[in-house]
Amino acid sequence: MRHLRSPFRKPIQEHNREAFAQVQKLVADWTGPIILDSCCGVGESTAWLAEQHPDALVIGVDKSSHRLARHAHYETAGAGQQYVLVRADLNDFWRLAVEANWQLHKHYILYPNPWPKAAHLSRRWHGSPVWPYVIALGGELVMRSNWSIYLTEVASSLAIVNCAAAVQPLLLTHQPITPFERKYQRSKQLLWELRAHLPEDGRYFPAIEAE
Repeated sequence: MRHLRSPFRKPIQEHNREAFAQVQKLVADWTGPIILDSCCGVGESTAWLAEQHPDALVIGVDKSSHRLARHAHYETAGAGQQYVLVRADLNDFWRLAVEANWQLHKHYILYPNPWPKAAHLSRRWHGSPVWPYVIALGGELVMRSNWSIYLTEVASSLAIVNCAAAVQPLLLTHQPITPFERKYQRSKQLLWELRAHLPEDGRYFPAIEAE
């Protein structure tokens, strides 16, 4: 509630502004649905999403140049598919996307991020000051984890803003779409998925309107 009531004042780094500006040029000219693959890592999931949604512009964002540089191994894009990979910090990228009035069709936040210690709640996305901006981007939120408590906490945080979320186990036979998911699946860990339809216009949050 504190994050919902108070704007996130951390200054946005210039290199993140520059990275966002390049993507915004594509978004400004795009008339179809937009899918955001946050924390995309090597971009395997980004390419997979582009295959599944050929009518959409799929944007994968990760802060690691090392991970993004490995994308060639996972690239499967064919003719007509639209996706782009961007190096940026999501704490800045999400805020810039809200400022630019993005409204997403789907938003994927996949493995791993849990920070399991109780003292690390503020490092999990739903416990951080940038979380209201995730909600403001709208669309269908899809999150996956091998830690059910993490997704249960996300569902509780969405309930605060009257948004229902469903958390379900993934079948062990489902197709993995990230290296982390493949590793967890091979070790027979039970994996979980959260889905929630976020408000179409989340800018009613006082924290965001105050900026």
